[in-house]
Amino acid sequence: MLKLSEAAVAQINKICDRYADEPTPLIMILEDIQKEYGYIPLEVQEIVSAKTGISVAEIYGVVTFYSFFSLKPKGKYVIGCCLGTACYVKGAQRVIDKFSELLGIKPGGTTEDGMFTIDALRCIGACSIAPAVTINGKVYPKVDVKDIPGIIAEYRKAGGAE
Repeated sequence: MLKLSEAAVAQINKICDRYADEPTPLIMILEDIQKEYGYIPLEVQEIVSAKTGISVAEIYGVVTFYSFFSLKPKGKYVIGCCLGTACYVKGAQRVIDKFSELLGIKPGGTTEDGMFTIDALRCIGACSIAPAVTINGKVYPKVDVKDIPGIIAEYRKAGGAE
């Protein structure tokens, strides 16, 4: 069970206050909380509900509907593997399977060291460079399974986890 500090609760309330005059503030509030904390656990949803009057059920529905929100913490590096039609046809399943094999996690999972999360994405709009992978917003075009060990090594080195 997550125990939020008073400072965290105050920050969440401040985020909610920022959008008090908006007619439909929920997405904006959740985006800011996601940016601040990296995920939106139930305890945070309860605080947002108390502050805004929006039911926890509605907040939970939004958090679980949109793939860019997460109920669990994500890794320092989020590997988004596109599995849209163009990427899939060009071998995206093999790409995501190789990331999973090398990192020892399934899509949606995070490595024990908190370094990597793998997300299976639907179309990211990069069909001409399929199969495409994103890592924290950086796009890798035409990824081949032989490229993956080097990509992982690049981030391990940058993250200080050699």
